[in-house]
Amino acid sequence: MAERPQPAVVIKAVDIYIAHAYGAEQPISVRSQLATLRAWKGEFYRCPVIAADYNQPPRRYTLRLGNSHYPHMKLAIELTPDDKAFIFRVDTHDRHCCPAPGQPEYQPFLKLMEQNQQLAQAIEAAWEKENIPTFKAHLKDDLAKRQQA
Repeated sequence: MAERPQPAVVIKAVDIYIAHAYGAEQPISVRSQLATLRAWKGEFYRCPVIAADYNQPPRRYTLRLGNSHYPHMKLAIELTPDDKAFIFRVDTHDRHCCPAPGQPEYQPFLKLMEQNQQLAQAIEAAWEKENIPTFKAHLKDDLAKRQQA
């Protein structure tokens, strides 16, 4: 299985995420998570603010960092489909709970989902500029390898 990203890469990805999701002012819950992550002296991926899936070894890690208008968005670190690398992805975490069309909350929730998607794309584009591996970059690399073969 692939090696997990080094803690410095994760911290860099978190910093980029936070800059886009909140700017200079984060809620106390997010500041607390960041302080815990930065101060953690144990095995990095066992830090209490990092959730791992139930696979052994885990295939996905998440940090629920939210954003300025939706507290449930996550930074995800997950294995590529070929199990050769870990990539970073923004999980908007909003698709599973969309109200039904016709409900009063439907249109405002669609707007929230659109905002979350735009934010996710901006974060992932910023990660790519900083050479933090994303799914889009993984697909580009895979396509380039297939074209050379």
